[in-house]
Amino acid sequence: MFPKKLLHKLDQRKAVNALRTLKNQTSLIDLSSNDYLGFSKNKDIFEDAHLYLTRNSYLENGATGSRLLSGNHKLYGTLEDALQSFHNAKAALVFNSGYDANVGFFSSVPQRGDIILYDEYSHASIRDGIQMSNAKAYKFKHNNLEDLEEKIRRLASNDQDIFVVTESVFSMDGDSPDLKLLSDVCKTNKAYLIVDEAHSVGVFGNSGEGLIQELNIEDLVFARIITFGKAMGCHGAAILGSEKLKQYLVNFCRSFIYTTALSPHALSTILSSYKELMISSNVTALRENILRFKKEVGVQKLRPLFIESNSAIHCCVIPGNTNVKTIAEKLEEKGFDVKPILSPTVPNGEERLRFCLHAYNSEKEISEVLALLTTFVS
Repeated sequence: MFPKKLLHKLDQRKAVNALRTLKNQTSLIDLSSNDYLGFSKNKDIFEDAHLYLTRNSYLENGATGSRLLSGNHKLYGTLEDALQSFHNAKAALVFNSGYDANVGFFSSVPQRGDIILYDEYSHASIRDGIQMSNAKAYKFKHNNLEDLEEKIRRLASNDQDIFVVTESVFSMDGDSPDLKLLSDVCKTNKAYLIVDEAHSVGVFGNSGEGLIQELNIEDLVFARIITFGKAMGCHGAAILGSEKLKQYLVNFCRSFIYTTALSPHALSTILSSYKELMISSNVTALRENILRFKKEVGVQKLRPLFIESNSAIHCCVIPGNTNVKTIAEKLEEKGFDVKPILSPTVPNGEERLRFCLHAYNSEKEISEVLALLTTFVS
């Protein structure tokens, strides 16, 4: 027995070749993971996190409860102080995941009568949080500040707050908005700017602080969402903002209040990852590979197929679920793990191969995979 309506939805996915399945990790050349700096397999981080716990006699396996009950381990204070300092923020509040942070923020901060204006390509976690909010929400065209300003002029009134939402690097395109101009628009219109920096931390900034700090606009951003499951190679997230925002979230954010806290080991790993970030040469190596990849795209005359990006994410648009899956399978046969991004995750006709670059990818790997791609799309 299984509900017919659910079976029908599964059949619909199969019909358009978009049925998702879980696959085991492979030994293929990694051009798909979010482990941009290679920190997830970094032995020094692993050993440092363990030593930190044993040295301080933090020998617990779990948090034992939510942070408001029994789970607010001393390591939380240490970590949040470190994040506050490293990211030049007034305060930091750690969450169990980026999804929890976004759902919690957008479901609790904008109030009834307020307006949320979000980029149409915003991540699912942002959109899910917005759906749970009592505020009215409207999307604006991707990275289009003229459309955003038009909507602000049309929708704004004196008795409501406006929240503008974007990402510093969009996960499905790898591109970025003009954040300096966007912050000016928000300042002029007295709107609160929220920026998800999930794919920016570890990639941009002098030491991987993120794009907001690279542009020196921290004071113009109401809230930054940073995550530790991408370049930092571990798990969890944090919201950066004012002390008042932190106090509000502790009191009203349901995804923070009603969940078991992260384990001491998870917190120690995040701390160790940040220690490694400050001394590692991997940020430089990643940036060199990004430049190398972009140059090779030009050499192979593939630029018309790629979305412009200066991040670690580079997308080759190949319309059609079947087409893009077929090319991904051909690359896999040659030893490369490059994931196809299918509709409905992206709009129909905008399916793409997503290349995620890493500090540990070699020059040969980059040249070879793009040469292969050329033969498959020509």
